[in-house]
Amino acid sequence: MAAAVVVTAVLLPTVADPVRAADAALLGGLDKVTARVTTLTAPVGEAVRFGSLMITARTCEKRPPEEPPESAAFLEIDEIRPGKAPERIFGGWMFASSPALNALEHPVYDVWVIDCRTVAGEEPTGNR
Repeated sequence: MAAAVVVTAVLLPTVADPVRAADAALLGGLDKVTARVTTLTAPVGEAVRFGSLMITARTCEKRPPEEPPESAAFLEIDEIRPGKAPERIFGGWMFASSPALNALEHPVYDVWVIDCRTVAGEEPTGNR
């Protein structure tokens, strides 16, 4: 006797991407020499200066409030030294919930992601 096979298909509603892109990355910066902590607003696509570093946020994404909190930014960080070409010292994702996961390794500066923000009419901060 042949056994009957029943296949049940379950259609689930599609869920929109829970990540939202923002206009700017809110970053924390530490100068290890002076122990000064600075908060930087880095508009996406624009370079922001922090000491001898030039930080460019390529994108900043944040989960909506109903999801577990997470902000992540794709950053490119170049070091500017007098008489030398800029040197890329970091390029990649940084996550607010796990700052040590992809950390900038530099003897003088630390940089980390705090949040992603939509900036309306604000001037970028952190230019020294």
